Amino acid sequence: MRSLRPRDGGVKATVQGTRSYRVHLWVEDGELGYDCNCPIGYEGAFCKHCVAVGLAWHAAGADGGLEAGGHDPSKPAEGDVRSYLLRLDREELVSLLLEQADEDQSLHRRLTLRAAQAAPGGADLPAWRGAFDNALQVDDYVHDQGAYDYARDIGEVVESLEDLLRNGEAESVIGLAEYGLDALEESLKHVDDSDGYMGDLLRRLQKLHLEACRIARPDPVELAERLFEAEMDSDYDTFYKAALDYAEVLGEAGLAAYRRLAEAEWAKIPALGPGDQDSGRYSQRFQITSIMEALAQASEDFDALVAAKSRDLSSPYAFLQIAELYQGRGKTDEALDWAERGWRAFSGRWRDERLRSFIAEAYQAESRHDDAMALIWEAFTEHPWLETYHQLKRHAARAGTWPDWREKALALIRERIADKTAEPPGRQYWTGAPSRDHSLLVEIFLAEGDPGAAWREAQAGGCAEGLWLKLGQTRERSHPEDAVRIYKKHVAGLLRNTGDRVYQESVRFLERIEAVLGRSGAEAEFRPYLTEIRAAHKRKRNLMKMLDQKGW
Repeated sequence: MRSLRPRDGGVKATVQGTRSYRVHLWVEDGELGYDCNCPIGYEGAFCKHCVAVGLAWHAAGADGGLEAGGHDPSKPAEGDVRSYLLRLDREELVSLLLEQADEDQSLHRRLTLRAAQAAPGGADLPAWRGAFDNALQVDDYVHDQGAYDYARDIGEVVESLEDLLRNGEAESVIGLAEYGLDALEESLKHVDDSDGYMGDLLRRLQKLHLEACRIARPDPVELAERLFEAEMDSDYDTFYKAALDYAEVLGEAGLAAYRRLAEAEWAKIPALGPGDQDSGRYSQRFQITSIMEALAQASEDFDALVAAKSRDLSSPYAFLQIAELYQGRGKTDEALDWAERGWRAFSGRWRDERLRSFIAEAYQAESRHDDAMALIWEAFTEHPWLETYHQLKRHAARAGTWPDWREKALALIRERIADKTAEPPGRQYWTGAPSRDHSLLVEIFLAEGDPGAAWREAQAGGCAEGLWLKLGQTRERSHPEDAVRIYKKHVAGLLRNTGDRVYQESVRFLERIEAVLGRSGAEAEFRPYLTEIRAAHKRKRNLMKMLDQKGW
């Protein structure tokens, strides 16, 4: 830490971490205020840098030095420094500032941008572009640990650009924002942006560009040409569906120019039918499709929107999207027709369950309950899982036939369990892999609020470990001996492994065992069991420490 100094009723300091971070602590209305420009501080948290400065502030105060609002007598007070600077002539002050700027890249950038903004005759555009280039420079690759600092430097340029817009330089901001967006996209190829800092800057710059366009009103045709080129070339959805966002700025002339450019490109894109594969020659299919959809939405042309989506019918979901469009317009017959077409087109191929659910709901709305149940039963027989069981229940309940369908579903599950040649029903509770034990029946009965039936199924055919633990919870009061037996078995399985997480989970279940035994009047059983645990696992020192901390 360096330069701990009083400021604004508190202290400021620079703390060296991954890089240098600026910390400000102060007291306001009896509460501690704090600010740090590190990634954690950026999220509003009281970071380790604030802790370090707080400890230093407290230590200085304890020694009779810094107090809230006071200062360390061994160092010049802020007022002393200010008085000294005011006594310097202009040349000395400028030299001092430039000397500091040579050592502080962030300060140098801020001074450069202020000078560019105050240039005679308007903003110095080359200087602004240079500031972007300087901040975006990457020597090799920016890993996730350095992404925040990298983005922060760029953010300073964007923030200054926002100031430029507020100062009435909207026309300059348009060109600079476009330059910055293009440069940002290029730099993203060399940055791990897992935390999204660069993505946030892209959105911020695009918003700034739109605001500047609304103020400056650039030539709509020229703007349309630039937006179209940027949208088509973007790998990061920059200017995604710009025709919608910029419709008011583009006006009729700009939208017409946008449409001419789009239709010329659209003509190159071949139509895809069910199951067709894009050859890869048309890598910009997504971009041009979204542009055509945006133009249709901007002109409120529903038929054009459907036509745009109909160009690619290679997946069931494409049919579903069109069906949902018609449904949203209240055209239920057309919606069902498109959904059924998609279902038939992919008969025997991979199907989209959302399409089947859509059709079943449409049948129910038309009181075609038998047709709906035929579809939903088919889904259940293909995938007899808890989710499809609930789906079957919802649809059968609407037809008033759930008891019959329930018996039919349970019979199918038991049949699949017994038939060793059939696909097993259900999925393992943890992994989702197929399971032939009674896990699915246990899940169903637990979901239906019948723990007794669930217990009988588990006893008869076994179930997944997670379900045993759920069963243990249901039997803690009625059959505590069952719950304790389940929990002991779980602890034994856990302690076949090592690691603090394993030990913490083991201690959590030991607490539950102690609580269940205590409620049932059998607390005397816990100590001998704990002695067995200690004897069997005495080499696991961290586990022993955790048991000691619990007073066991």
